[in-house]
Amino acid sequence: MAEPSVATNAMIAVDRLCKSFGELKAVQDVSFEVHRGETFGLIGPNGAGKSTTISIIVGAIDGDGGRVTIDGRDIREGAPVRRLIGLAPQSLALYDVLSAERNLAFFGALYGLSGERLHERVNWALKFAQLEDRRRGLVKTYSGGMKRRLNLACALIHEPQVLLLDEPTVGVDPQSRNHIFECIERLKAEGRTIIYTTHYMEEAQRLCDRIAIMDHGRLLALDTLDSLVAAHGGASMVAADLVAAPTDPSILPEALDGLHLRFMSERPLEEVSRLATRGVAFATLNVTRPNLETVFLSLTGRSLRD
Repeated sequence: MAEPSVATNAMIAVDRLCKSFGELKAVQDVSFEVHRGETFGLIGPNGAGKSTTISIIVGAIDGDGGRVTIDGRDIREGAPVRRLIGLAPQSLALYDVLSAERNLAFFGALYGLSGERLHERVNWALKFAQLEDRRRGLVKTYSGGMKRRLNLACALIHEPQVLLLDEPTVGVDPQSRNHIFECIERLKAEGRTIIYTTHYMEEAQRLCDRIAIMDHGRLLALDTLDSLVAAHGGASMVAADLVAAPTDPSILPEALDGLHLRFMSERPLEEVSRLATRGVAFATLNVTRPNLETVFLSLTGRSLRD
């Protein structure tokens, strides 16, 4: 049987990936590429298949079908390819009974670092995570934000070209979240290739060059934010208070509630301009355009996922 075809100009190429757990089809025929230096968002509801996809990409589990390459090399080659990857998993990969310094030294040694080079990288990582003053404190005494920052630093200890971040801001305070954002933006500016999974739409909007939406193991859409909104976002919501009701109410797109007007429009500014030329005076006006959350709910539905 012929190997699946994979483009070689991508830093990460996922081609027709499949994975089942018994009757559950966790990943179904998923294909995408991540360009060099790109921050690529992977979003979806609980159970969509994001973490399983990440686990296959990093080589933690084998897919049932398909292929993953990193910088043109098959992930099945093992350790030489995996050294190109840094993983910050959703479940913290830290030892609570060790200090930040010793956690970093342990993970660095696993990647073959030793001596002065290991010492340099540990110091760099502590500064990166802003944990220099707590370097010898046990991780079990850290806040959630401190642990998340250390989790990210451990993923970077060996200077990987590819970084996989699985829900890296879960349970952190606003200051730590903003610090993580700034770190990711700095890593991108340095040329790192990043896959970022999150439940938070505003994070994907801020950080990601392109965004893929998964559900029930399938890839539903993949594009830039603007293109996703244009294709799947739907109409804008216009809410306004009028100075007075128009003489001819039929010019309004919807009936007034007192002097309050509310309507959906694909071209909201054109519609507001049309109303103004017909003599409608606005006391207040608010246009809510579709965003990534609108797209997400449109594609995955509004039902709760537990």
